[in-house]
Amino acid sequence: MKGSVIIVSFFIAGICLGSQGWLPAFLLENDRTLYALYALMFLVGVSLGSDRKLKEIVRSVRVRILLVPLATIIGTLAGSALISIVLVKLSLADCLAIGSGFGYYSLSSVFITQYKGAGLGTIALMANIIREIITLLGAPLLAACFGPLAPISAGGATTMDTTLPVITRYSGKEWVFVSIFHGIVVDFTVPFFVTFFATLL
Repeated sequence: MKGSVIIVSFFIAGICLGSQGWLPAFLLENDRTLYALYALMFLVGVSLGSDRKLKEIVRSVRVRILLVPLATIIGTLAGSALISIVLVKLSLADCLAIGSGFGYYSLSSVFITQYKGAGLGTIALMANIIREIITLLGAPLLAACFGPLAPISAGGATTMDTTLPVITRYSGKEWVFVSIFHGIVVDFTVPFFVTFFATLL
């Protein structure tokens, strides 16, 4: 929750500084989000590559565990496609691009801003932050009503880090491995799905 508040605070600060013209001209004249995106992708790679648990997780993966991230991806994209019927101002591709952030707001919003503009990037940021907050606050209810896999699926890409503590608490320690594996797989798909849908007309 604290991380989400910090991200939103920086976002609001950027809006305020940009609208008031308090930033240096070189930041406003050139699109710096592309360089931020390169740096972000590099850091994601470093984070995954340096994770010592990753090799253990890959070695001990069973085929059935792959169904959990697969269900999350299919369910999220199906839900995003359905909501596009209601949100008439957003195209199917836009809704799918936003949904395929899977809660990874920092990466997906930068990608979408790069391809579709700041307006859709802002929607992606808020939608994916809300997904994380719903998981953090709703994990007890989700686990009680729909079972231990529900908070994991709801958490999307965040289940390997920010939402892992609440998942451990309400789904049980025996689901920690599944949660981490789920987060890694879904996290890995975000750049591919977001860029694919964001480049569609």
